[in-house]
Amino acid sequence: MTKSEVVLWKELRRKSLGFKFRRQFGIGPYIIDFYCPQLKFAIELDGDVHAFESVQAKDKIRQIFFESKGLYVKRYWNSDVLNNLDSVVDDIYNTCTQLADFKQRENVEFLKSPPKIRGRLQRGLI
Repeated sequence: MTKSEVVLWKELRRKSLGFKFRRQFGIGPYIIDFYCPQLKFAIELDGDVHAFESVQAKDKIRQIFFESKGLYVKRYWNSDVLNNLDSVVDDIYNTCTQLADFKQRENVEFLKSPPKIRGRLQRGLI
């Protein structure tokens, strides 16, 4: 793990933000730096090498793969983690709460049963 990964892991481990994260989590042929399975939220930390076009092209392919699996991916620069840790952690927490709210609303809509009238209409009872 890089220094920035170690620093961020200290903030994410043990559900300190209220959400369980895993580190170095494999999905398909890729390894995600940090992953919250509950929210399908992936965090990638990028170093200076990610500024090169060839690496950005590979990152885009990874991004498309993760999104095709239903994951939400957020990227942070290593320097931001090392120099602005509080801002990064706040942003991760805000993202987690927004994703949790969205998933909760999505589940509520999914769990609502259709009106009983619809079935009766289809069967000709009404």
